[in-house]
Amino acid sequence: MTKVDIISGFLGAGKTTLIRELLADALKGQQVVLIENEFGEIGIDGGFLKDAGIEIREMNSGCICCSLVGDFGAALGEVTKQYHPDRIVIEPSGVGKLSDVIHAVERVKDEAGLEINSATTVVDVLKCRMYLKNFGEFFKNQVESAGTVVLSRTDTDKATQEKISEAVEMIRELNPDATIITTPVAELGGAKVMATMEGIKIDLAKLEPPHEDEDEDEHGHHHHHDEDEDEDEHGHHHHGHHHHHHADEVFTSWGKETVRTFTKEEIYGILRKLADTNDYGNVLRAKGMVAAPDGTWLYFDMVPEEYEVREGAPEYTGRLCVIGAELKEEKLGELFGI
Repeated sequence: MTKVDIISGFLGAGKTTLIRELLADALKGQQVVLIENEFGEIGIDGGFLKDAGIEIREMNSGCICCSLVGDFGAALGEVTKQYHPDRIVIEPSGVGKLSDVIHAVERVKDEAGLEINSATTVVDVLKCRMYLKNFGEFFKNQVESAGTVVLSRTDTDKATQEKISEAVEMIRELNPDATIITTPVAELGGAKVMATMEGIKIDLAKLEPPHEDEDEDEHGHHHHHDEDEDEDEHGHHHHGHHHHHHADEVFTSWGKETVRTFTKEEIYGILRKLADTNDYGNVLRAKGMVAAPDGTWLYFDMVPEEYEVREGAPEYTGRLCVIGAELKEEKLGELFGI
């Protein structure tokens, strides 16, 4: 039996950092396959984990429901056949629903010889209120479906005890049964985190049900056939009082490869505009790696209200990715000058 650990979390919450910690400490010496289901046309996170001898299939179909409904199950089957791993770690897209991933694994677990070992959500203690307010449907689903919630960034100066207590209270309201880890992961260590995560049974009855009542077209996209739907002024469907959207109906990603060089100042200027204004849509995440005129490479990362630029190893070409809701793609092209 291959154990499956699902590590979800909203964009930029720190999933990758947690996975790194687990690989280094708890899963040392085991055959592990990491499956990233990135939302976005360009996979950027793949690079550093390759060094750890982990095989990554980047599934950037840019459309989450396809990779979950269609090739996601197939990918799981293929990975178990090819690598016979002890574990599969799944890092779903930051804007995907955790319940969808759990259902997708459940569907293929018998034929692929899998068991769900844990379903965990990483929540940024400083951003959870904002995400709940703006992207409630997706954020809530990730918290409600988790057995364990790991609070990230609890060791930063901004994370006062009051802020942490507020976040815990909010998570408790959404998911009274979850185990909440508030001690910083780096202090606890990966082995202790894994031991905490895997003791918890996932209650399938609690999850948002999969969309059984829908037809799929040839791309595996869902079509809703509920009689009682009304459309709001944006043409979005509402099922009774229950909102069921796929991430690709709400979020878009803009990804580009570029040979253009950027100075550090230019990147900071771009990130400032993305973080502090709504001129480019509701930007949730921007990340990329680009060459600088002096031959160094700059890696940048932005989540709302925060961004950083650092130097990194050269890449085969420059790559940019912006993820959000109602993105203004033309304006993004002008901003990056491509």
